[in-house]
Amino acid sequence: MTIRLNFFGAAGCVTGSCMLLEIDAARVLIDCGMFQGSKTLKELNYRAFPFDAAKIDAVLLTHAHIDHSGLLPKLSRAGFRGPIHATPGTVELCAALLADSAGIQEMEVEPLNRRNEQRGGPVVRAIYTRADAEACLAQFHGVQLNTWAQILPGLRARWWNAGHILGSASIEVVAKDASGAVERILFSGDVGPGGSEFIADAEGPSGVDHVVMESTYGGSDRPALLIAERQAKLNAELLKAHAAGGPLLIPAFAVERSQELVIDLLQAMESGVAPRGPIFVDSPLAVRVMDSYLRFGKGQGGANPFARLRESNWLQFTESANESRAIERVKGWHVILSASGMCDAGRVRHHLQRLLWQQQATVLLVGYQAVGTLGRLLRDGVKDVRIQGQHITVAAQIRTLDIYSGHADAGALLKWAQSRAPIRGDIFLTHGEPESRDGMQARLLAAKVAAGGVLTPQLDQAYRLDGANVIAEAAPPARLAPEAPARLDWHNARAEFLNALTQRLLSAPDDAARERIVAGLKARLGEPSGG
Repeated sequence: MTIRLNFFGAAGCVTGSCMLLEIDAARVLIDCGMFQGSKTLKELNYRAFPFDAAKIDAVLLTHAHIDHSGLLPKLSRAGFRGPIHATPGTVELCAALLADSAGIQEMEVEPLNRRNEQRGGPVVRAIYTRADAEACLAQFHGVQLNTWAQILPGLRARWWNAGHILGSASIEVVAKDASGAVERILFSGDVGPGGSEFIADAEGPSGVDHVVMESTYGGSDRPALLIAERQAKLNAELLKAHAAGGPLLIPAFAVERSQELVIDLLQAMESGVAPRGPIFVDSPLAVRVMDSYLRFGKGQGGANPFARLRESNWLQFTESANESRAIERVKGWHVILSASGMCDAGRVRHHLQRLLWQQQATVLLVGYQAVGTLGRLLRDGVKDVRIQGQHITVAAQIRTLDIYSGHADAGALLKWAQSRAPIRGDIFLTHGEPESRDGMQARLLAAKVAAGGVLTPQLDQAYRLDGANVIAEAAPPARLAPEAPARLDWHNARAEFLNALTQRLLSAPDDAARERIVAGLKARLGEPSGG
């Protein structure tokens, strides 16, 4: 048997989904996503791929989120010339998301290089450009749900609705090697929570050999909420933010979450349950994505629930940078939705810089926050942060409302896996931090979902698939330490130290005390203490 499965991302962490399936001479990627989180983890995006991009025959894409699709332009620039197969909704969204991602790479590398040059550091090249993203889009091929597509000789695939975002899918792959042996593998992608009025519940086949399964919320359960209950929780947060006396900032993911949030915000204001005021959707990407939802969105009964978003007088879409900056001049109660959802890129950082130190302001976190991101630090209660080198004391109200997640919780994931039975081989758990992944592993083992084991691959781990047997190969030299993807790194520690030092110096009684603190640090570093 010559079928190998390699895990080059989302192994031991949530982001960077990328798996390589090798069948004899054929090489197919499932996803090619960007790493998000700590700077150590994101640095992998700048390195060469751990495989030869020019030898990849095809890509099978589960959905458009950047942690699944975000390195596709880099893959094409590195020599990949094959097709990228995805559902029509995913193709539509990728046109907007990849262009936006490229713009962020170009925009952020300029000030980074300016700082590096000032410090004598190396010049960094953008991961990819807008031209790379545009060229990559020409390689996309649309596929229909529930219909077999012949990808290569000996390999066919079928996409199933995953219920996560518009166009999201699980991918069933049937691979046959030269000896005639067949493996049937299901890649879950990101599985939706179910029960949404905006997207149908996840589906999938049963009786597969192996399942590669996400575990983002594999260690926790969320209470099932009716639509009215979800809206009531949001209404309560709106009232608290209004009572605090300042604006409400919601760092929102541009795809799905922003659209759902806006619908519920409109419902609250138009019904009079919450105080009325302007709602700024300050994300050019969210605005462009809305056009996709207006074309493809479909709710219960077949009606498009997103159609009303262009009709409300309360909504203001700020696409240009000047329009975004003008929000600073708005007085009184208002709500700002701005990407990115983890607070690590985009316009939301500008809003955080000007609002975090204000006691009257409220920041409401509504999505998953990966380890090492600014959003995770705020969620965990950090009182001092650094944004683009600027020290900021956190005085704003930091709130969390984890009811808009597009991911299934542990109970829903277990139910999804049980619906795939019988699973004749193993389950591979990906796309989860260790605590969540291990929690999902325990539930799956207790429920005896798979005839084989429940495996937790590390980054760059490869397995040989031999019928019902799975054989782990010797691990290659690690790009990162096994624990690195899911922990704070030295960049986080440095920022924490600099913030603590600033506070210590400011609170010192006089300049002489401050000079002693600085001299002590210099001595510890072996630096001369003279001026």
